[in-house]
Amino acid sequence: MTANLGIETGWCGKLNLVYANRLGKTDLIYNHHQAPLKVQRPFYPEGEKVCHSVILHTAGGVVGGDRLSTDIHLQPQTQAVITTAAASKIYRSNGLQARQTINIQIDAGACLEWLPQETILFNGAIYRQDLRIELATGANFVGWEITRFGRSTRGEKFVQGEWRSHTEIWQNGVPLWIDRQYLPGSEAVFHSPHGLSGQPIAANFIYVGTPVTQATIEKARSLFTPHSPLSTQHSQIGVTNLENGFLCRYRGASTSEVRNWFTSVWQMLRFDIFNRSYCIPRVWQV
Repeated sequence: MTANLGIETGWCGKLNLVYANRLGKTDLIYNHHQAPLKVQRPFYPEGEKVCHSVILHTAGGVVGGDRLSTDIHLQPQTQAVITTAAASKIYRSNGLQARQTINIQIDAGACLEWLPQETILFNGAIYRQDLRIELATGANFVGWEITRFGRSTRGEKFVQGEWRSHTEIWQNGVPLWIDRQYLPGSEAVFHSPHGLSGQPIAANFIYVGTPVTQATIEKARSLFTPHSPLSTQHSQIGVTNLENGFLCRYRGASTSEVRNWFTSVWQMLRFDIFNRSYCIPRVWQV
């Protein structure tokens, strides 16, 4: 199954958020949305410096032909945690590609923790996500992407359709990390060691902002804790040092396993680099 790009149909959702520092408080000063995208009213479980926002997809899922675009701007000295209200569901396609484009600008001294919940691709989905992040000098970005290929709890595998994920992080015109992934749905790719190796979940965690020590890399590896006896026999992880941060990758079968690991690494960064305390978004079911 290949994408049909010649017909435009479906939702055309838009979300535009701007955060500003107002006397030490991070305020959401601009919020423009077009269905089915929406953001909840900001809240401050950590105090006024860190603004927590939750993005909603009111249609409940993404279908072929949908076009979703999100633009986020953190002005200087702002701090925001952004997540989603629930897992994103990408339904079986009618032959059209569903596409989501996310552009994020983080100004000097600002920090964004971008922590969307899991994306579930139904068998037969055709989906592409483009994420581009522009970092100013002194800006920080923490983010993850957790993708489940097929509704594996029902025994479904991703053997039809296609998935593309293009992520770029730039700073002052210099690329810091560019990651382009493509997965065609097929039995061969699902079981190939160069594809999913029989595992339904692939995930990335990235921190970009300042160089980290080898001790931080080793600590991130050590925080991985096997969760499910069924999945941990074949779960694979890796942690790689980047020029101004590090990258964690996961391939396995347990959402809880990868969420627990990524959350532990995220909290480590909060303590060691951002000098922040432990805080989990209230919409997460933990």
